Amino acid sequence: MKKKYNITLNLIGLRCPEPIMIIRKTLRNMKKNEKILVLSDDPSTKRDIPNFCYFMQHVLLENKIDNKPYYYLLKKGV
Repeated sequence: MKKKYNITLNLIGLRCPEPIMIIRKTLRNMKKNEKILVLSDDPSTKRDIPNFCYFMQHVLLENKIDNKPYYYLLKKGV
């Protein structure tokens, strides 16, 4: 089975603002439409990652935030 993402970021243990800073830096070095899987246990990512994707024009394809660790699948936009 082919994995659905190009890069995995394990951000467990990091707290705001570090997860968003690392995601932003990683996406900057990716090509358009590549995907990144983010794992985090920071409750603020439930709010921050969707907002980040919206404002930076990336796509939040999936998220699982019912239990820790939280999973986010993002696709690089413009």
